[in-house]
Amino acid sequence: MTARQIRPFTDPVLRGVAEPVTVFDRALRDVVKALTLTMRAGPGRAGLAAPQLGLPLRVVAFDYDGKAGHVVNPRLELSERRIVADEACLSAPGVWCPLERSFSVVARGRDMYGKPVTVRAIGMLARVLQHEVDHLDGVLFSDHLAPEERERFLARV
Repeated sequence: MTARQIRPFTDPVLRGVAEPVTVFDRALRDVVKALTLTMRAGPGRAGLAAPQLGLPLRVVAFDYDGKAGHVVNPRLELSERRIVADEACLSAPGVWCPLERSFSVVARGRDMYGKPVTVRAIGMLARVLQHEVDHLDGVLFSDHLAPEERERFLARV
């Protein structure tokens, strides 16, 4: 298996709402492997969502600061504490914008075999999980920006 092409920010597939996974089979394991391989294929990559590979499934992979894995059908519990930090997207490489997100999250879902999984994250990993789960709902990080900042971002993409 080789790394796959990441869909660009302007690709309409990124605006679709991903379908929940209902079958935990070899095809799903191949999706998780493709996500993980593609995410790790370049520097500075901390997370990737299935829609970024053109796959409308609710699956995310992450690898940041020694904590790596995947979550199928993730549900996030967000902390009330918020923090602003720079954020970017693999679908719009090299463009960073400050964005406010929850400081910590608990992600609950399943692994590729259907077993329950819980990921507790703070700081940057929490940001990564929020960003990737947004992709599953057709939300791009630019949607969270103030209108002026969004215009500047879109001009650079």
